[in-house]
Amino acid sequence: MTPSGIPVSDVDPFSTEFFEDPHRIHEALREAGPVVWLARWGCYAVARYEEVRTVLNDHETFCSGRGVGLSDFARETPWRPRSLILETDPPEHGRARTVLNRVLSVAVMRTLRERFQAAADALVDDLAARPEFDAVADLAEAFPLSVFPDAVGLRREGREHLLPYASLAFNAFGPPNALRQQALDTAAPHVGWVMEQCRRENLAPGGFGAAIHAAADAGAITHEEAPLLVRSLLTAGLDTTMNGIGAAVYCLARFPEAFARLRAEPGLARAAFEEAVRFESPVQTFFRTTTRPATLGGAPVGEGAKVLMFLGAANRDPRRWEDPDRYDPTRATVGHVGYGAGIHVCVGQLLARLEGEVMLSALARRVGRVTITGPAVRRYNNTLRGLDRLPVRLEAAA
Repeated sequence: MTPSGIPVSDVDPFSTEFFEDPHRIHEALREAGPVVWLARWGCYAVARYEEVRTVLNDHETFCSGRGVGLSDFARETPWRPRSLILETDPPEHGRARTVLNRVLSVAVMRTLRERFQAAADALVDDLAARPEFDAVADLAEAFPLSVFPDAVGLRREGREHLLPYASLAFNAFGPPNALRQQALDTAAPHVGWVMEQCRRENLAPGGFGAAIHAAADAGAITHEEAPLLVRSLLTAGLDTTMNGIGAAVYCLARFPEAFARLRAEPGLARAAFEEAVRFESPVQTFFRTTTRPATLGGAPVGEGAKVLMFLGAANRDPRRWEDPDRYDPTRATVGHVGYGAGIHVCVGQLLARLEGEVMLSALARRVGRVTITGPAVRRYNNTLRGLDRLPVRLEAAA
């Protein structure tokens, strides 16, 4: 039943029309009101920065344990065992979160920086020698795939399952549309391979996966939970980072003045990546479910209601950001919700930032210009925003 007194929209945020041009629809939703009813899927939506932050930071009212997609786990059985990070609430969430915070700590990132930077430098040198390449497959995907699985401790055989599995998981957060159904129909071999790799005996010593199993030995989590936590890391550790790096390269190619500024100040690499995450928002949406009656943006919302947060819309809300539709690597991006916020803020954000920073640093020091040589093609996903193809050429630095 449509709630009274709340603007109603027939927009489908899981449609091809939305995937191709979300910004126009984001603006319409922001201007409609602080809370909007999405008639097509029977849920509330928030697209303004203030309300998105409110939902993200109030986990007691807006829970994740009932699913961060449209499905309500209080009424439906999850398609696979719940994520111990994304789809749980305290205290269960806190135990798993503490383990991953240690595994992916600032100190651990320092030990990886030199190796990651060398890999980024080598890849850029190789790509710069080509007349043209695909910045998605050959750079944004190739780089994380060259460093992340090794850091986890995965065996080399079967790594081709990683990308389809991650895409499957994020598509499954959407409604029962063709994208979700197709992902679920093709899931079995990818899910089977990933779960097999999450077992202790299949993970190399010294990697993230082994550290998670060691945490089970110490009693921080159970031995049954350890493989699920490794799985959570594999789900979130690739697609979002790849889309973030792809977004950054796309931005630097479209805004040559921004790339010139980065070249002049390579120390801006981290900020340039962060601004790309704000500007393009690789993770576009997430749901929460109300645990009790609440008031959101002045509107009453009952218990058990699904609330869809438009992270991408919040990241371009002019109420929060000056000139939000401009990519500016010198912008102060503190507070953007590209990684979420609150207790469920992306646990792998330090790793994503490290990979993005070293790649943009390599480009800034080795390349004079990124030139797009053909049409950019979008990749459709119910939750993620990214490119499927981006033909480019790297021009030598003067």
